[in-house]
Amino acid sequence: MFVQQLEPVADSLGLSALVATLPLLTVLVLLGAVRMKAHRAGLIGLAVAVLVAWLTYGMPLGQTASSAAQGAVFGLFPILWIVVNALWVYRMTVRTRHFDILRRSFGRLSDDPRIQALVVAFCFGALLEALAGFGAPVAISAVMLVALGFDPVRAAVVALIANTAPVAFGAMGTPVVTLAQVTGLPLDTVATVVGRQTPLLALVVPLLLVVLVDGRRGLRETWVPALACGFAFAVAQFAASNFVSAQLADIGAALAGAGALMAVPHARRPAAEPVRAAVLTGARSEDLDQDDPRPEVLRAYAPYALIVTVFSLAQIPAVKDVLAKATRTFDWPFLNVADPSGDPVAGNVFSLPLVATGGTLVLLAGVGTAAVIGVHARVAVREWVATVHELRFAILTVTSVLALAYVMNLSGQAATIGHYVAAAGAGLAFLSPVLGWFGVAVTGSDTSANALFGALQVTAAQQSGLSPELLAAANSSGGVLGKMISPQNLTIACAAVGLAGKEGDLLRKVLPWSLGLLLVMCLIVVGQSTAALGWMLP
Repeated sequence: MFVQQLEPVADSLGLSALVATLPLLTVLVLLGAVRMKAHRAGLIGLAVAVLVAWLTYGMPLGQTASSAAQGAVFGLFPILWIVVNALWVYRMTVRTRHFDILRRSFGRLSDDPRIQALVVAFCFGALLEALAGFGAPVAISAVMLVALGFDPVRAAVVALIANTAPVAFGAMGTPVVTLAQVTGLPLDTVATVVGRQTPLLALVVPLLLVVLVDGRRGLRETWVPALACGFAFAVAQFAASNFVSAQLADIGAALAGAGALMAVPHARRPAAEPVRAAVLTGARSEDLDQDDPRPEVLRAYAPYALIVTVFSLAQIPAVKDVLAKATRTFDWPFLNVADPSGDPVAGNVFSLPLVATGGTLVLLAGVGTAAVIGVHARVAVREWVATVHELRFAILTVTSVLALAYVMNLSGQAATIGHYVAAAGAGLAFLSPVLGWFGVAVTGSDTSANALFGALQVTAAQQSGLSPELLAAANSSGGVLGKMISPQNLTIACAAVGLAGKEGDLLRKVLPWSLGLLLVMCLIVVGQSTAALGWMLP
């Protein structure tokens, strides 16, 4: 048995924490300063983590390698299993041009560009985040806004800032699933707390978007539909994450937001020509005027309806019990680790939910999608393989980052940093979202930031007397606000609208909003750590 040490370097917690941060510093410097590709930075960071675990913490090399293997396996299944199948569904709709039908359907909902920004960037972007994540919502939303006549810069900024409130529950709940796994906290508990933080962003972001599109006039004339959209989104995200399923949180929120938006009579009124002339400075796509048969429009919406149906059925207690029977739990080979007090750690046992996992449920919905929109089985398989190829670098990045996180967690490196950070005491509640924000700003992924810092947040919370669930959730909730300034997302946005090389310009436009919203989230978490807002927590 390997017993973790808290102070392996000269019996000093400070020096030990300094050494323990080397893997994280390596990744952050390579990404932020050297601008190395994320998958390469992740592999180098993993190598550093292995060396620190082996040479400094005394973890046997075999157990260190086994820890990394467990992290990589978890990265592949269930994390990437969800992402691959979700993106596969989207690719099939693009191939059959049902995605174009969907885009035209959105364009016909309203001719007011401020409402179009809410429908496309906020509501549909959230639906894309729920299904795919990893930059897809920003790229697709920005392209759709340009096709509607938006200036490319404005389209990119709107898409980036809209991609905040849904991120924590994106890719069928991947970030919170990862957070629960690396922290050892129950998924339902983590999702419940995150679902009492990020919905507050949803109340603000739609109002912010109409300001970005049309300034004060936009806020003055469209605050009612914007507020209705944000309120419905927030309520649905809260309800789904707390009482239904973390995987359905964004889907339900996106649909509720869009429904509320269209239910407000003001949203359907034609926009005044001065508004359209001021906002729509780009070229409008000619195919928006094409009429689509009603059956084809219904088929375009079918994939999302199928996903909601499959996930809803999976939450029925009887069905849930049947699906859970396929879960396999076993002792992870070549791993026998105890914490500093001598108790075995949870990582010694590995659970493999073969059917009761988001990726398998999306796969089932994808099979139904192929049948409904007319994709031949052979073509569907080819698209699935092409999806894996498209995500090959993302797969390498996620597996290496999770392998790094598992090595740090199981060797004791995360515990050392957590004990040291706990010295911040009450100030830790304010700094917790900042750590998540920084992690996402560098890695471009709330999932990766949760894998890197989730266990550290829990350890620090336990040492400082704060709620582990609160700080773990704060890591994810603060992280969503770093998404808009991450180099990866900025590059994706620029490439999508033809602004390659203008990432710096975009960064200057979105950074103030990122910092402002981060401050709001920090204050929310501080309030929830005290009697002021403590009543919000379960």
